Amino acid sequence: MRSRICGTGSALPKREVTNDDLSKIMDTSDEWIKSRTGIGARHLAVEETLTQLAAQAASQALQEAGVRSEELDMIIAATLSADNILPSLSCELQRELGAKNAVAFDINAACSGFLFALQTADAYIRCGQCQKILIVGGEILSKMVDWNDRSTCVLFGDGAGAAVIQGSETPGILSSVSGSDGAKGEALFCKNRENHNPYVKGATEVSYVSMNGQEVYKFAVRTVPKAILEAVNKAGLLIEDIDLFVLHQANMRIIESVSKRLKVPIEKFPVNLETCGNISAGSVPVLLDAVNQKGMLKKGDKIVLAGFGAGLSWGACVLVW
Repeated sequence: MRSRICGTGSALPKREVTNDDLSKIMDTSDEWIKSRTGIGARHLAVEETLTQLAAQAASQALQEAGVRSEELDMIIAATLSADNILPSLSCELQRELGAKNAVAFDINAACSGFLFALQTADAYIRCGQCQKILIVGGEILSKMVDWNDRSTCVLFGDGAGAAVIQGSETPGILSSVSGSDGAKGEALFCKNRENHNPYVKGATEVSYVSMNGQEVYKFAVRTVPKAILEAVNKAGLLIEDIDLFVLHQANMRIIESVSKRLKVPIEKFPVNLETCGNISAGSVPVLLDAVNQKGMLKKGDKIVLAGFGAGLSWGACVLVW
């Protein structure tokens, strides 16, 4: 038994914040942000919760797949910014959808999370333990960044994307690769709440996302092309056989560098950085749904999905649509 994606969905908060909007509350400009990142705007949650966004994306994916929530065997949520430490986002989502027969758990692999969730779902289906799995990648990163630090806060957006994975006699997911380099993990860092039991002395501090941009950039442009080539070779294909490359939306310079290193036309790399920014685990599924809804995916197309980021971690997958 193999597995394939049979439905996608996405949801973004209503509030769109442009670079010009940010320039009114901090020392930045549209030119400064766009020239360095390719980002023009992002959606920030004001009233929405991550559970609400994830449920909206999931409902769309289920509808497209023609799958009822009660038919789901499993729900996997990829996030680092769930509404609660517990219960998990996946269990909150199970409740919202009425997916009473699904086992639910979360994965925290930051920007690679959706790829890790997809690979996990594929493994469960291949071994025969599950037939229908919902995977969601989503974040509300706006609550985790320091809004006085223009080097990081301008990069991130909020949102959620989802996909339904089903067992199939014909292969959909052809190959996957993944990796981690924890020794360099402090390049992208955010501490959890500190221990404050009665025996710990000293005040606790709130930690925000911090990033060594140069280190993350060097990691991405070195690792992502290598991972994509490995996954494509593992699938028995050539890089020229791939119709679309759906990459994590971190920085336009990274995407352009990957395109150049792989010697693939930039037109094969769809982007939504201009309007969404970096949504971490939500980035790949939100973009995948966008190209799906725009009719850019045809049956039989060969697609690469790739995520990379904090951990440091990375993942790539080759699939047939």
